[in-house]
Amino acid sequence: MIALQLTMFIMIFTGFFVKRLGMVGKEGQKNITDLVIYIILPCNIVKSFLVDFSADTLIRFAVIFLISVLIQAGCVIFGKVVYRNQPEGRRKCLQYGIICSNAGFLGNPLAEGVFGSMGLTLASVYLIPQRIMMWSSGLAVFTGNTDRKTVVKKVLTHPCILACVLGLILMLTQAKLPGFLRQSVETLGNCNTAMSMMVIGMILADIRKEHLLDWDIVLYTLFRLVLIPLVIYIPLRLLSVDPLVTGVSVLLAAMPAGATTSILASKYDSDPEFATKLVVFSTLISMITTPVWSFLLV
Repeated sequence: MIALQLTMFIMIFTGFFVKRLGMVGKEGQKNITDLVIYIILPCNIVKSFLVDFSADTLIRFAVIFLISVLIQAGCVIFGKVVYRNQPEGRRKCLQYGIICSNAGFLGNPLAEGVFGSMGLTLASVYLIPQRIMMWSSGLAVFTGNTDRKTVVKKVLTHPCILACVLGLILMLTQAKLPGFLRQSVETLGNCNTAMSMMVIGMILADIRKEHLLDWDIVLYTLFRLVLIPLVIYIPLRLLSVDPLVTGVSVLLAAMPAGATTSILASKYDSDPEFATKLVVFSTLISMITTPVWSFLLV
């Protein structure tokens, strides 16, 4: 576990220094992020489903999917109640940040690193409800309404959702990919952890002192990284839920604010500066809390 955390820190700081030294600019960072989301991460997801299928696996899928749905519903309610009195711009950023964490980007490599290939598979299933919420309730936070056709189109055409569907088909049918194709998918998928960690480092490279001095953000970070995963961890342990399902659920619930928070805040003119602070600060603190949760859950 210590070796894993040190390896991830090295990859994060590699991305940090690459950005600070000017080897990668803003546009280059965006291109790398797109490469991860549209090519590397989908390959990583398909690779995670190339395992032997059993009834126990199906039960695990059903349980973690249900847990994820309940978590997403709880986050929507929590955000509306806790942040109802915040100024409009901040309220939208905070509510979206509670609903949509960075688990969609950071969760897969962490789950794979901490829990192995089955952890990655479970993480892929766990993230399906969050990806749906991102384009429905999450988007509605900024727009005030959501076009159902747009939501369905974005969800059904998202490369990670398509990868989950393909992966499930391959696992349930136990169909074998041609050797050269499987090796290509696995090779690309194996890049996910390194590339994802480097992008996180590039985000951290943009930190300025003024990004750290806002108590609303400090409180949000406490909710996102400590309170929410703790509220999930306790009942799952009391109910004796499968330890692997519990571990993946809690670890992914303990992720910082997603980068889409600042992207949507900028698009809909909802205090984008505050949104950027939210993402940067919570990501920075997650470098402390994520190893702690990893040690507790293994």
